[in-house]
Amino acid sequence: MTPYLAEFVGTAFLILLGCGVNAGNSLTKSFSAGSGWLVVCLGWGLAVMLSIYGVGAISGAHLNPAVTLAFALKGDFSWSQVPGYMLAQLAGALLGATLVYIQFGPHWAATESAETKLGVFSTSPAIRSTIQNLISEVIGTFALVLGLLFIGSNDFTQGLNPLIVGFLIVSIGLSLGGTTGFAINPARDLGPRLAHALLPIPGKGSSNWQYSWIPVVGPMIGAAAASALFSLLY
Repeated sequence: MTPYLAEFVGTAFLILLGCGVNAGNSLTKSFSAGSGWLVVCLGWGLAVMLSIYGVGAISGAHLNPAVTLAFALKGDFSWSQVPGYMLAQLAGALLGATLVYIQFGPHWAATESAETKLGVFSTSPAIRSTIQNLISEVIGTFALVLGLLFIGSNDFTQGLNPLIVGFLIVSIGLSLGGTTGFAINPARDLGPRLAHALLPIPGKGSSNWQYSWIPVVGPMIGAAAASALFSLLY
C-alpha cells in the first residue's frame, strides 16, 4: 500500500466511525439515539486511535490536512507529498461519509430535522459568530497539533502512541468541542459536507456552505501556530 492510498483508507475509516457515532447519536430510531456528547467524543477518539493503528506504519497516519501542513512546516515531512496527502484525505473522508449514509439508510427519512442530518456529516457553531467560531477552530487545532508534537517528543511503549492520541481527541472534544463541534480537521468537515451535498438524502436541506470555510481555514491557522511554537520550545 502506498502512503497516499494509506491516507485515503485511514481517513475513510476514521470518518466511517466518527460520523457513524454522530449518526447513531442523532438519527431517529437509532438504538443509540441521544447517547450524548461524551459518547460522541469517545467515538471520535476511538476512531482516530484505530485509524492510526491501521495505517500509521505506512503513511504516518496524518489523516488530517492540518497535521500534514504542521509536519511540513516543522521540516518533518516533504512538501512534495503535501498535495497528494491532502487530496487522499479529502477523498477518503468523502468515501467514509458515503458509507455512513448507506449504513443508516432508512433513518434519514425517519428523521425530520434537516439540521440534524447535516450534523451527522459536518460541524456547525452552537452560537453563530464568524470571528469567535474561527477562533474556536484555531484553538482546538492548536491544541491538537501541539499535543501530537508533545506526544511525539516522548518515548512510549511500542504501539502505545495511537492510544494516547485517541485520548487527546477525547480531551479536546470534551474541553473545547462544545462551541463548534471540534472539526479540527479540514478533510473531516469538507469531505462529509460534500457527501451531504451530493447524496440523495431525504429532506436534507442546505449544506451550509457559508460556514464551510471556517473548519478549513481555522485548523490550518491553528496547525501552523502550533508548529511554530513547538519549534521555539524544542
